[in-house]
Amino acid sequence: MLRVVSWNINGIRSPVQGVGYEDPSNCTAMTMGRILDKLDADIVCLQETKVTRDVLTEPLAIIEGCNSYFSFSRNRSGYSGVATFCKDSATPVAAEEGLSGLLATQNGDVGCYGNMDDFTQEELRALDSEGRALLTQHKICTWEGKEKTLTLINVYCPHADPGKPERLAFKMRFYRLLQIRAEALLAAGSHVIILGDLNTAHRPIDHWDAVNLECFEEDPGRKWMDHLLSNLGCQAGSHTGPFIDSYRCFHPKQKGAFTCWSTVSGARHLNYGSRLDYVLGDRTLVMDTFQASFLLPEVMGSDHCPVGAVLSVSSVPAKQCPPLCTRFLPEFAGTQLKILRFLVRLEQDPVFRQSALQLSNQTPVQMRQNKARVRSTRSRLSQAGSSRGQKNLMSYFQPSSSRPQASPNLELPSLGTLMTPKTSEEDVMANVVEGWAKASEAKDEKEVRTSFWKSLLGGPLPMPLCGGHREPCVMRTVKKPGPNLGRHFYMCARPQGPPTDPSSRCSFFLWSRPS
Repeated sequence: MLRVVSWNINGIRSPVQGVGYEDPSNCTAMTMGRILDKLDADIVCLQETKVTRDVLTEPLAIIEGCNSYFSFSRNRSGYSGVATFCKDSATPVAAEEGLSGLLATQNGDVGCYGNMDDFTQEELRALDSEGRALLTQHKICTWEGKEKTLTLINVYCPHADPGKPERLAFKMRFYRLLQIRAEALLAAGSHVIILGDLNTAHRPIDHWDAVNLECFEEDPGRKWMDHLLSNLGCQAGSHTGPFIDSYRCFHPKQKGAFTCWSTVSGARHLNYGSRLDYVLGDRTLVMDTFQASFLLPEVMGSDHCPVGAVLSVSSVPAKQCPPLCTRFLPEFAGTQLKILRFLVRLEQDPVFRQSALQLSNQTPVQMRQNKARVRSTRSRLSQAGSSRGQKNLMSYFQPSSSRPQASPNLELPSLGTLMTPKTSEEDVMANVVEGWAKASEAKDEKEVRTSFWKSLLGGPLPMPLCGGHREPCVMRTVKKPGPNLGRHFYMCARPQGPPTDPSSRCSFFLWSRPS
């Protein structure tokens, strides 16, 4: 069996990152190795790692028993990024960063790029510059004993910000490039799995509030998924796309199967989210080898939960990791970098340049004379230091007869003079009482100062009570650009949930009065 898992980890270096079941507070001390052990998969694909190569550390990249591959954002630090961890028993035969092929090194790459004439070189470079795609190609063996090729495309698709129309165009071009590459791999005879965060809830059943969203079915991302996927998963339908949503294949009518929740509103407590993470397999692969597809909502540590699938195939590991493997990076491979990489050629000072020129033009006789002059100067300095009366080491060792003897007329102090006079009990009690009085006075003075400042400043006003539950509200700040940017307001402190659920957040809203 081959088990693959995908997880938008929302920052691989986060201090609260890890796999904690039911209690996120236990996540703080967990290492990357323990995360992989908990996920218990042959191949783990992570999205939104938020690391660049300059901050990637060895404990995150080099895990015993695994080989890892990273794709970094080239434009921004702490943004985007994907990573794939493979057990040594599932070592890929090839690995490649990006979808366009512009980042390929021609050594150990996956290949099969398809027709990309619709894209300019600048557009392809921009689509691959955010570290959103990573391909690994594996050899698998079916239960019939046939060896086949399987390519995993680990993707973190862009989010379409409503306030930035250009990001929607960027997202749709990324989708188009992803489909071209996946179909090219299928045409070359490889099985393909697309897994990761696609940033689109496909069907109304995949979104908690689809009925209230305007033009839900008309969203460009959902229309793209309609053409990419076969209708109704494994069942026959009017449209048969090249890929199948594996979770809907096994759970076609499962409601509340969400993978992403808002952390600001606490929506995960009431499962008020959407399904943005998928494991998509080509139609033949899903029908013949997929045994299960699952979600892991109990795994904490991110605003997403892991998703995965189990295939009835065995992996045939490669004898050697592809060159993209992080263990071959110079900073992790133990190879010595040349010192010339750290040196920058500077403009020389004119005086220094002239003196260097004079030294280079000296004859061998002049050079020998200069060396002799330096040696004679050193010898004179050493003789001068010895003439100042430096002691010999033997002068510190004297025979026993030269030791000073104690004088017989030396009088020792009497025992009585060495003893301190005894303090009377009355004096001790007086000191204690005096210390208590001083402490009491200091305490009274501190309380007077505290009460004065409290009366002057007043302190924060009590939180208003929400109208639905009569409970203290929470204060929020408007972050959306507009006339109210920066203003504070009060709202219900309960987590967001369906409007029909009385335990969810009520609709109370109140602007905060300016201080």
